[in-house]
Amino acid sequence: MTAKITFVGAGSVVFTQGLLADLFAYPELDGVHVALHDIDPGRLATALAAARRIADVRGVKPVLTAHLDRREALTGADFVVNIVQIGMGEATRTDFEVPARYGLRQTIGDTLGIGGIFRALRTFPFLAELGRDIADVCPDAWLLNYTNPMAMNVQYLTEATGLTRVVGLCHSVYWTVHGLAELVGVPFEEVTYVAAGVNHQAWVLRFEHRGSDLYPRLAELAETDAQLRRRVRFDMFRRLGYYPTETSEHSAEYVPWYLGHDTEVERLRLPIGAYLDIVAENEAEYEKTRHAIAADEPLPVEGTNEYAPQIVHSLVTGTPRTVYGNVVNRGLIENLPAGGVVEVPCLADGTGVRPTRIGALPPQLAALNRTYLSMNDLVVRAAVEDDPRHIRHAAMTDPATAAALPVERIFQLCDDLVRAHGDRLQPGLRAVLGS
Repeated sequence: MTAKITFVGAGSVVFTQGLLADLFAYPELDGVHVALHDIDPGRLATALAAARRIADVRGVKPVLTAHLDRREALTGADFVVNIVQIGMGEATRTDFEVPARYGLRQTIGDTLGIGGIFRALRTFPFLAELGRDIADVCPDAWLLNYTNPMAMNVQYLTEATGLTRVVGLCHSVYWTVHGLAELVGVPFEEVTYVAAGVNHQAWVLRFEHRGSDLYPRLAELAETDAQLRRRVRFDMFRRLGYYPTETSEHSAEYVPWYLGHDTEVERLRLPIGAYLDIVAENEAEYEKTRHAIAADEPLPVEGTNEYAPQIVHSLVTGTPRTVYGNVVNRGLIENLPAGGVVEVPCLADGTGVRPTRIGALPPQLAALNRTYLSMNDLVVRAAVEDDPRHIRHAAMTDPATAAALPVERIFQLCDDLVRAHGDRLQPGLRAVLGS
């Protein structure tokens, strides 16, 4: 079988490069067809040139095609990798600058919070179009989604498009456990672990080395290392008993305890607006890549251990492996809402991607995840039911927003962001409701 893999949003060149470096490292996938799609001709050309360079360095001969037309790129695809960011850096800056005028602090703003809400709302119209195209021209393809907000996007794709082969992918579990293994001085390859919850707020439920629980060692570090105690994740671990699977910058936004308090921002060294620096770095990296290609300079070809290439390899070759995926909760975590999107271990092999049933989370963890999923559901309801009131309901439910602003100001902020994002939203959600 010669698989066809379509990258939608391939102009996210730096991320595309990492995925291709992983993909082209598998000798069994030599000859794979990689179709690159982007609406920006310049970025698409850069992505194609970078793909050719990576293939040359890896010593493989894939079929590489570039397409401005999305349906053309998708036709006959076996896998669709979605890495689109609607509005790019401009829209992200809006997501930070408008709330900042209200005194609302954000660090990353891509998952929950007011930033996550509006990132989702401007992505949903694109996802609806993508879902229709996949149903028409590659109905059996697996859609591997990297676009944030992960859980909202996967829930919307499932409800609004009817696609069933959808898995959201994120590297947070892998790199969290990798970092914890280094911290306790154990080789990552010798660690046994299980994590589950929701994207960016999953929890390391099991963390062992050769049958021995590593959590006591981690707890000792949390009590004795003053610098570790100045990280949000360690603060949450000390109080909740389990370690969360995203960075402190992310984790601070999903609870009401930190960003609204000057003392906590200082104690935990929270970098307000950190994602804006990441946006600037990504833009600079793209320019470096473009310059390197134009000057015929070498490009770095480094693997990223991302899950999408692993899934492609497993499904094509039948090689079984465990990955972490974001999928609809159909009895997987029994004390989280059905229909919400949860992050759990999944078995990938020649038959597909099958999620693992976890059972019940510890109640203190489920309580936080339920709030997260309640906010997600309201954002999806806004789009599916075309009801702009639910945008405001979602913001009222969001922990960090509700902790920082009175309800009248929440409504005013939503109105300002609706105006700012304008025609990126579906028409029925552009209404200004007042306070």
